[in-house]
Amino acid sequence: MNYFQQNRERCLEELKEFLRIPSISTLSEHKPDIRRAAEFVAAQLRKAGLNGVELIEGEGNPLVYGEWLGAAGKPTLLFYGHYDVQPPEPLNEWMSPPFEPTIRGDNIYARGAADDKGLTLILIKAIEGVMAMRGSLPLNVRFLIEGEEEVGGEHIESYVAKRPPRLQSDAAVICDTEMFAPELPTLCIGLRGIVYGELIVKGARQDLHSGIYGGAAPNPLMAIAEILCALKDRDGHIRIPGFCDRVRPPAAAERAAWARLPFDEEKYRMEEMGAQELTGEAEYPLFERLWARPTLEVHGVRGGFTGEGAKTVIPAQAVAKISTRLVPDQQPEEAIEQIRKAVAKTCPRGVTAEFRLIHGAAPSMVNPENRFLRAAARAMTEIFGNETVYIRSGGSIPIVGHFDKHLGIPSVMMGFGLPDDNLHAPNEKLYLPNFYRGMEAVARYLDIAADGS
Repeated sequence: MNYFQQNRERCLEELKEFLRIPSISTLSEHKPDIRRAAEFVAAQLRKAGLNGVELIEGEGNPLVYGEWLGAAGKPTLLFYGHYDVQPPEPLNEWMSPPFEPTIRGDNIYARGAADDKGLTLILIKAIEGVMAMRGSLPLNVRFLIEGEEEVGGEHIESYVAKRPPRLQSDAAVICDTEMFAPELPTLCIGLRGIVYGELIVKGARQDLHSGIYGGAAPNPLMAIAEILCALKDRDGHIRIPGFCDRVRPPAAAERAAWARLPFDEEKYRMEEMGAQELTGEAEYPLFERLWARPTLEVHGVRGGFTGEGAKTVIPAQAVAKISTRLVPDQQPEEAIEQIRKAVAKTCPRGVTAEFRLIHGAAPSMVNPENRFLRAAARAMTEIFGNETVYIRSGGSIPIVGHFDKHLGIPSVMMGFGLPDDNLHAPNEKLYLPNFYRGMEAVARYLDIAADGS
């Protein structure tokens, strides 16, 4: 029995301790919890045997850094994760309290279980296990764990952009993705980028009575609906001029590999999504729509009266939170300008409209032939017993683009979550067998990556 098997229960209890901290980065009242989570990570890094562990302070939430550089002449890996989590609402849909981790079957349920506390702890515990068994590592490691991933990651972006020498590495390792299916080891080689912002539409100076002014007063809620429908049609096509001109289609070999993935589209619709039907650009296959096509989504609209009962008001202002997902070779700066011009062009009479950026990140692709990716594929195949597959993700992990742009290193995205982990939703979970095997896979990866073959 190896170290990881002997220490499963202790690692599980430490995961529970981590998950009990409500480190919600989007709510200012949880600032003390953010600090507690950062200090928990720092303590775990020290326990794993890392040196120079510290909280890097800045304008945002603290970064947590640690290193072990005792393998002269060997590669250096930069391990990344995040300790902040999404808000748990709606609370009434949770089967157990979101910050009281609960085990049902082989899953542990809590906010942050899979995104990203459980997977971050996999990385730390893998290092701890190897250090405990050998007293050293086969290569050099650095850790950089952030607390703002769920709100844009401005602190880590500005820190990485300075290219501090302590971040010099050969590759980054990130566990913030998922397996394509249970028991199918998976590496993610592509991520969509994002442009997230607010569409703000203003009409009259103040709210107006619809009986007295209706028929003459501009209505920002109606106007915002008209603008949104002009930006994307009912068949899922984005109508922003020039927006899709740079989209790079996937190669034929990649399309063929996606077609071989074990996948039941109807089961996906019914069980994973719970939707009446799948929508979007029908001329493109589903994986292409999810991974290699840009999107435009509306996340919330506010304005006017939304309480119980009636209030016949024409609002003075309406706001819609919207995002676009970007694919190679789109760039956030260009996409932002295209959106702003399209909003100005489609703005109805009687109102003003503007798009305000909240955050953005470029899409990213990693060459599957990179030796650090090949090493990860081999390690995961050995531990899980099935051939590793390569996929893209429709989501965005902005730090991947920053590591590429500022540090010039690829990111190895080892997935240990599952598609039904309910990320950002009630009843988020982590499959515990993947938690345990993930530690062994990362530990094995250290040896293979150090070998350099």
